[in-house]
Amino acid sequence: MHFQDRIKSHFQASVETKQKATEILAPVIEQASESMVNALLSGGKILTCGNGGSAGDAQHFSSELLNRFERERPSLPAIALTTDSSTVTSIANDYSYNEIFSKQIRALGNSGDVLLAISTSGNSANVVQAIQAAHDREMRVVALTGKNGGDMASLLLPEDIEIRVPSDVTARIQEVHLVVIHCLCDLIDWQLFGPME
Repeated sequence: MHFQDRIKSHFQASVETKQKATEILAPVIEQASESMVNALLSGGKILTCGNGGSAGDAQHFSSELLNRFERERPSLPAIALTTDSSTVTSIANDYSYNEIFSKQIRALGNSGDVLLAISTSGNSANVVQAIQAAHDREMRVVALTGKNGGDMASLLLPEDIEIRVPSDVTARIQEVHLVVIHCLCDLIDWQLFGPME
């Protein structure tokens, strides 16, 4: 196979996964945006976490809220729990890598806040512990997963929301996660600030 054929096959697989996800995920993305908007309107914030590419997605989401997405508007409170290298490495060194998010949530999370927990497999131990800590703090959880939802899916409460990408391929799941993040940012802006003029 020529390299350009491989490139085209990646694009085609991405398109097919996104088309499959569209109908399945639209209702839960809407629910997730409403949960986040309710938290923000009540004075809450959104905490985000994930590992690797999912850490990048967590930071991407929080930066879009703190700065801006596609319009000028006031900053919205969001914290990526992946960005403070001194905190992350001290927790991993003194306790366990599995606790790098949960210890931060126990310090920073409040009742009414939302945790955006991201894992393509749903099995990241530190994200699982983050969900448990969020529940202890009476926070709602929006879980971005893929495959079969993994351990994260079994932890979710009725008021939590899982956005599970219908794919077993990590790259395809990550690609859809990015679209989901942009949808959430757009819907949050629309619900808080109305349509763009």
